[in-house]
This record gives sequence, C-alpha cells and structure tokens, in this order.
Amino acid sequence: MDFLEVERIMRIGGTVRRQRPLWGQNFGLFLCLLALLVCHANAEPPLTASNAPPSTARVVIVQDPFAMEKLIPVPDKIQAMVDRAMTNLTAKSDLVEAWRSIVSTQDIVGVKVFSSPGPNSGTRSAVAAAVVKDLIAAGIPPRHIILWDRQSIDLRLAGYFEFEERFGIRVAGSIEAGYDDKTFYETPLLGNLSWSDLEFGKKGPGIGRKSYVTKLITKEITKIINISPMMHHNLTGVAGNLYTLTVGSVDNTLRFENEASLARAVPEIYALPVLGDRVALNIVDALICQYEGQDRGLLHYSSSLYELRFSRDPVALDVLSLQEIDRERQAAGITTTITNLELYPNASLLEIGISDPKRIKVERIGAE
Repeated sequence: MDFLEVERIMRIGGTVRRQRPLWGQNFGLFLCLLALLVCHANAEPPLTASNAPPSTARVVIVQDPFAMEKLIPVPDKIQAMVDRAMTNLTAKSDLVEAWRSIVSTQDIVGVKVFSSPGPNSGTRSAVAAAVVKDLIAAGIPPRHIILWDRQSIDLRLAGYFEFEERFGIRVAGSIEAGYDDKTFYETPLLGNLSWSDLEFGKKGPGIGRKSYVTKLITKEITKIINISPMMHHNLTGVAGNLYTLTVGSVDNTLRFENEASLARAVPEIYALPVLGDRVALNIVDALICQYEGQDRGLLHYSSSLYELRFSRDPVALDVLSLQEIDRERQAAGITTTITNLELYPNASLLEIGISDPKRIKVERIGAE
C-alpha cells in the first residue's frame, strides 16, 4: 500500500480498510466486502486494550555526573548505568532476567552502533561494551552476538574490531555482508547507484527502484539492540534510532537524501517486518549531545548530559532527542534549523512508536 494512503486507513480486526464511503459504489460489491470483513473478524480478534498498540511510550533515563572524565567515558560508571536502566525498564530485580526478557540464548543478537562520526561523537564503545558484557553474562554465547554498522572501515576506525578479541564476538559491516536479493523495499523513486549497491552496473526496467536488506539481518540476526548517539542531523533533526538503523540496513539509500524522501522512506523501511519486528531494545548514548555538525564529530558544538536513555519505542526516543538538541542549540545561540519533521508522525502512523511528547512517560533515575 502506498504510504500516502496510510493517513486514510483504519485497522479493524487486523484488516486494513480505507476510510472512503462505499455506499456510492456498487452495493453488491459492498455486501461482498462486508461479508469478507466479518469472516476475517471471526478468524482474528479485533483490536482491544490487550492487543492494541500502546497509547503511551515509556523511556528510562539514567544519569551519572561522573560517567565521564575529560569527555572520556568511565567504563565502570557506564556499566552501572546500563545495568540499572535495564532492571528499571524491564521491572526485573535480577539483571540476567532483565536481559532474557528481551532476548533469548537462542537468538543471534545484533548490536547496532553508529560508528561513522568516529569514537568520540558516534556510539561510544564503552556503552556498546557494557551491553555486550551484559548479554554474555545473561547466557548469550559470544558467537551469537554480532556488533555491526554499515561499513567495516567505520567500525575499525571507531575501535570496534577490538571487540572480537576482547569478547569473542563478531564485528561486521552490512555492506561487506552483502544484500538479500529476495528482501527489499521498493519505490518508484530512482537514484544513482553506488558501487556497494546490489544492482550497481545492471541495466533494465525497474533497476534502481529497490533497496535491498542486508544479509546480516535476513540470514543471521534475529534480535536487534540499536544504540545511537544523540547527534544532530540536517534532514531528520537527529541521527537517531530510526534513521541510523534504516540507512545501515539497506542499500541504494542515496536517493532518499532529501527531507521529503527521508520522511517517507525511513518509516516505511523500518516497518518492514524483517527489520522493525526484530528490534528488541533502543538505547540513546546521550553522554554527549552534539547539536551541530550532522555526522561529523564536532565536540565544540556539544554539551555533556551524562545520560543513557532506554526504551522499546524508537520514535519516542528520537522525539525526546529532537527536543534536547533544540534546547542545546538555543542555549548556544544557534538559530534552530527548520527541519521537515514529518518523519516522526509518519512513523507513528505505521505504529512504530509514539511521536506525541504528551504521551511519552519519562522516568529519570540517578546513579547509585
């Protein structure tokens, strides 16, 4: 279904129906459609309070003013912050139970980071390391953990390949893993294919209209833990959970590099069952908030927040990051860039998460 029609649909008993009057059309056709709807409703229960999308989003924010020394994360402090956030988010007193409530020992867990801005501005390795250590302690075999991002070179420059020897896990780039020619997102929008795209060099009708999903996800990873930095982005407002996971998971993304295309493509790609349904946890590395510079590391346009933010809702986390970035920009005397933020309401329309700040419940906890 075309995304532009999503705003004109409603869900009844798991069936999608356009909100258009049918009485003016063939009455017999209407009766047939009504009969099909009733039959389907008998097979699947209608949306109720128990199975409807949540009306609110829950975000746990843990802060420790001693989490960094001279802008360098303190590993022990970071570990304690991750542990405390997880037990609070899952309402489990035991840390192992907390992690096993979102992943199992049979899962192949993909820890997604955003490494292209570098070790100081992208996802910080101390945060990813704390998550990996907890996963191993929860009984996830190291061989079942893949730390990944779009390009291996970015992961290497950010210091992540050290994790292979340190923890015995695998570190991989989605480009190097290749793309699955059976699983893709398709749109009429054409772009200039690059060397890393599956269809690069091919000719023919429809070439360049598909963005293929990485084999890391379609062939290996069963659960995703997404860790993104709180970092400004010129087109999406924040290089947050939605944007970084989407562009890291598919090829042929250059065609989306404008506000209108990203606002539509990012939610639609994230909503692919093979991708969005595998996200178990979202974490925002808000130790530092970079409010200018997009994907370049510019610490002189940054503020120390000493926070980590956890939620199952990626949209809520991104909306809170947008608000924080705007506050920091205003405090620094930088004119707030007017950005087309339709991406986040669009994500809500696809039931990815909550974009209304009034419906986001924030729980703040301090250091022990």
